[in-house]
Amino acid sequence: MYHQYLATPDKFPKPWIHITADDDGITSLYFVDEKTEKETKNEHSKLCVKELKEYFNHKRTVFTVALNPQGTEFQKKVWKHLCGIPYGERWSYKDLALKLGSVNYCRAVGMANSRNPISLIVPCHRVLGHDGKLVGYTGGLDIKDWLLLHEK
Repeated sequence: MYHQYLATPDKFPKPWIHITADDDGITSLYFVDEKTEKETKNEHSKLCVKELKEYFNHKRTVFTVALNPQGTEFQKKVWKHLCGIPYGERWSYKDLALKLGSVNYCRAVGMANSRNPISLIVPCHRVLGHDGKLVGYTGGLDIKDWLLLHEK
């Protein structure tokens, strides 16, 4: 497992992004208060840092870095659909559930969102409540709000 950190922009709610990768791609991306692992980089983590810097500088709206999230088949299906939400767009949990085949998937979609290990790149922050309100972001609603404002 490889670990790399990226300092976040000024006024971002957390000072660091902790990226983990394996030989197949990025396995996780979390917002953290401190560095807890020794940095060991690979091609995927280095590309991820490059693309994140471009995103924060408004020079990237689509990520190309290889992803390798671990989860159930349903979770992976949800995460794949999340990657289809265009930059600057917002979907509801219902919209996402319908894309997956049934409005009855809303609760399951919410659970899969909460277990998304690759925040920001798999853009679960673009999913809102049915009334358009900010709900359910594992990184914290302050981060979700920051990311949505950044993408306006």
